[in-house]
Order: sequence, then C-alpha cells, then structure tokens
Amino acid sequence: MRKKEATQKGLYSFDYEHDACGVGLIVHTKGTGSHLIVENGLQVLENMTHRGAESADNKTGDGAGIMVQVPHEFILLQGIAVPERGKYGTGLVFLPQEKEEEEMALTLFTELLHKEGLHLLAIRDVPVNSSILGEISQASEPTIKQVFITGGEYPQETLELKLYLLRKKFEKALLDSGIKNKRSCYIVSLSTKTIIYKGMLTSLQLRQYFPDLLHPNFTSAIALVHSRFSTNTFPTWDLAQPFRLVGHNGEINTIRGNRLWMEARESVLKSDKIGKIEDIWPIVQYGMSDSASFDNVLEFLVMAGKPLPHALAMMVPESWNDKNPISPDLKAFYEYHSMLMEPWDGPATILFSDGRYAGGLLDRNGLRPARYLITHKDVMIV
Repeated sequence: MRKKEATQKGLYSFDYEHDACGVGLIVHTKGTGSHLIVENGLQVLENMTHRGAESADNKTGDGAGIMVQVPHEFILLQGIAVPERGKYGTGLVFLPQEKEEEEMALTLFTELLHKEGLHLLAIRDVPVNSSILGEISQASEPTIKQVFITGGEYPQETLELKLYLLRKKFEKALLDSGIKNKRSCYIVSLSTKTIIYKGMLTSLQLRQYFPDLLHPNFTSAIALVHSRFSTNTFPTWDLAQPFRLVGHNGEINTIRGNRLWMEARESVLKSDKIGKIEDIWPIVQYGMSDSASFDNVLEFLVMAGKPLPHALAMMVPESWNDKNPISPDLKAFYEYHSMLMEPWDGPATILFSDGRYAGGLLDRNGLRPARYLITHKDVMIV
C-alpha cells in the first residue's frame, strides 16, 4: 500500500472538489507571437469576472491564471543566459513562506533534478504585488520562484519528458519529506513550451499581481485563461487554473470512478518512453480537484506517447447513436478505446494547449456552452 496524504479536513473531504468556472482562449492560427495576444487574453479573463468568485472582502479570489508560450525574449531581457528555444525548460514554483521549509523544498528539488541528468541554470525571484491581496489569500500566499533547467544535448521532446518525470518525482518525494507545509510546495508548470502564471486571485488581480505579464516583450501566440468558481471547495493557490494542459469549466461527475479506475490500472501500465511507471505513482495527485485529476491523466497519456487530440478523444468520447451517427472508423476508435479508458463525463468545457496545439471541446453531455470566432487577422477566440 502506498502512503496516501490525508484528504480530510474536519468534516470536509477533498474528494468532493468540483469547479464551475470561466475559460477563454486566444490563439494566432499561424503561430505569430505578440504581446497583444497576451493582453487580449487578460482582457478576456477580466470580462469573465461574473464566472469567478471572491470572498466578502472583494479582494480574495477563488483563483485566476493564464497559460502562454515560454516568452524567450522576455527571459533574455531579465539577464538570464538561457540557450535557444526548446533547449531549456522553465516554470513557476510555489514554495512555503518559512525560510527553512523553502530551503528544504529547493534542496529536494535540486537533488532529484541532478538524478535526472539535468542542470539547474538559474532561479529567479518572480516579482509580485502582494499589497493587492485580500486577508485570506495573503495568509496562504506562497513564495514564488521561477526555475530554469537545461539538459545538455537532449532534444526538446526528451527534455520535455525529463521535466515531467522530475515534477512527478518531486510530488511523490514531497509526501515522505519532513516539510510540514506540503500544500505550499507546488510546481505550477515545468516545460520547454508553455508557462503558467496563476494564484488565489480574482480575474482583475492577475495582471496587477504578476508585473511580468505587462512587459511589452512578454509575447506568445497562445493565451489560455481561467477564472475559478469553486463550488463546495476551499480555494487554494495550487488549485487555481489553468493546469499543465487544460483549463476546465464545469464538473467531472464521474470523478470518483475515474480516479479509482486510474489507480487500479497503474500496476499494469507500460510505456517505453516513461520507463518505470512506479517511480511516478500516483499518476493522479492526491488531494486535488476534479480538473487537476483530469489534467494529470491527460498529461500522462501525452507523455507516454499519445498525440494530444488522441488522448483527449480517449478521455472525452463524443456522443453517438442511431439518431446521431458517426463514421465506422470513428465508431471503431471509440469502441476500442472504451476497453482502455472509461469516459470522463461532465458537464464540461475543456480548453487545452501544449504550446504547439490549442483548442477546445465539450463533453458528450454538451451542457457547458462554448463559442468560437476566427477573425480576418488569423486570430481564434474561444
């Protein structure tokens, strides 16, 4: 039996975490990055204040965030001598405010990093504006660092996999560490392609809290934003979205079964790419929301070798019957994968990106509306 972190807090159980949120995506369909895409993404987020929630002080939000492509030029302007695009990984890391615990977490992270054959190039203090936070969000505000990691001559896809394994092994090692405030230790994202800025913020606070997002050289061709409305949940910094691949509006109503089936099949999973899968157990991180669990499994499938659209189709099959027919090939695809993966049923709108592809889908119940528009300037808005 693996040690399972407690998910009980008084009479409350994290097993019942659900979200009902707002999501938006802006992408340049020809891949041209600009600060305008980031700015427009922030405007979409700010126009979804009605989809997020905040406490009575009007300063503590349930959570808000943005996913963008790694802003290479902006990083160089910070004086960090990173190599060319795709040759390094970066991401934000939440750490405890207590200095001793912060150092313990960084030491653990560095030790695991070296075991993966990676090199810690730099650690940057992420500038934040804590003065705008409400009393509740400020009480649990983490220290936020940005890490930069290189992998010698690894090609980009190998480095991407190494960064995933590093993050999962850190999550696992954290459970048995002496760090008391484990909830404050969280790797927001770690990738050669994307980076996520998020926190226990309102939609309007995100740009104010992270000044990085306002820099004219902070550019991207993709901006995926999320405004959280946590129904029957405790807002926390780590449960803000987007997660590593998705921003999710709605609920996964089959989540208990999805989690249990995933845990049950862990011992029989095999992947030539990943190797010893037991090293990254549990695939579904304990004590997280339904959205986070969905993202965990999707990320595992992608890292094991499935293309992102393929993995999403496995997890969220479309509805079909005699009155709603689909092609024989597509029907065969869904029937085959139904033996490997049960549906993750909503109501859900899921927007996704891995830095190369971006898009959105509804679950087969279709109870979370989403609309999209493609402009004459090659920009898609969802």
